Amino acid sequence: MAGSALLRQQFLLRPDITFLNHGSFGACPQPVFAAYQRWQRSIEDDPVDFFMRRWRPSLTAARSALATFVGVDADDLVYVENTTYGLNALLRSLALRPDDEVLTSDHEYGAIDRLWRYTCAQRGARYVVRPIVLPVTTAEQFVDDFWAGVTPRTRVIALSHITSATALTFPIAQICARARAAGILTVIDGAHVPGQIDLDLTTLGADFYVGNCHKWLCAPKGAGFLYVRREHQAALDPLIIGWGWQADDPGESQFIDYFERVGTNDPSAYLATPTAIEFQTNHDWPRVRAACHALLCTAEQRIGALSELAPLSPSTPEWFTQMRSIPLPPHVDMSLSQRLWQEYAIEVPTIMWGERRFVRVSIQAYNTPDDVERLVDALTRILV
Repeated sequence: MAGSALLRQQFLLRPDITFLNHGSFGACPQPVFAAYQRWQRSIEDDPVDFFMRRWRPSLTAARSALATFVGVDADDLVYVENTTYGLNALLRSLALRPDDEVLTSDHEYGAIDRLWRYTCAQRGARYVVRPIVLPVTTAEQFVDDFWAGVTPRTRVIALSHITSATALTFPIAQICARARAAGILTVIDGAHVPGQIDLDLTTLGADFYVGNCHKWLCAPKGAGFLYVRREHQAALDPLIIGWGWQADDPGESQFIDYFERVGTNDPSAYLATPTAIEFQTNHDWPRVRAACHALLCTAEQRIGALSELAPLSPSTPEWFTQMRSIPLPPHVDMSLSQRLWQEYAIEVPTIMWGERRFVRVSIQAYNTPDDVERLVDALTRILV
């Protein structure tokens, strides 16, 4: 993959490992991490000056840069630590009534699935899990099959934009458009989206959207965002009551005050996120993503030849970009990832979804064909 060896030098990853697991926690390039540390040092140089004078304009500028990147007004999103935090903040205020239904899929991330189950149990609402049959074929078929789970009681549709276990990109724009026409709220988990696929939240049409910056955008750990359409913002309560509640010196909006003024915290990851955006812009990230997708298709083809199992979807950017769950034979032990790590220094997760097993391969800018070759060689020794 052209340029990947040079980009590998920009990342802080150990040179003695084959890192094919960017999807779990991301990896931060040196220039971005350096900006993160400069912000931390800047805070400690004079904490009073930072928190009393520079905190608000600095965070406003960082939020504006992220808002431009994801296609919304800067007053319509706030930084949060991660998607789990953002969804907790949102669900605390979500007006669910007894017997309301929240419709989701059986491909959702475990922590968020638990959050929804907890919330629905507290409110007396029903959490309805709609099976998504694999393989998926077309976006139209997906939407029709999922929509068959909608009933007159459906109040909320909660879906991943890119799923964690099966690594599929769901046709969220079509779902959001249909939900809006039906008066159903949409809550979208975009943990794997920013930096991996283009994101224009205004066009997407979700009512609520959470995303991580530390994964595919390559920002430092502890940077995510919560987006809320403006007509819903007044209905949200803060997760933490502090100076932002009934602020004497209101900032950009009540929404911003409620979720950003949470006491003394370290906003360095937020403030370094514009540097991550700049890093990807400077390295022509659309070209990088296309090259990653091509290499990932090669990995899928070669691993598929070993397993003789069909892929989960057509091998097109419509369904995946830089992360792919590739089926493994049913006899494969779930300790496979540990064995790959211990015996071959390959960092790649083994995923179980239902009764099926997958190896979930992430290809980022720093990966090369040699990385795929090492994985295929190791799987050949183990599986064949």
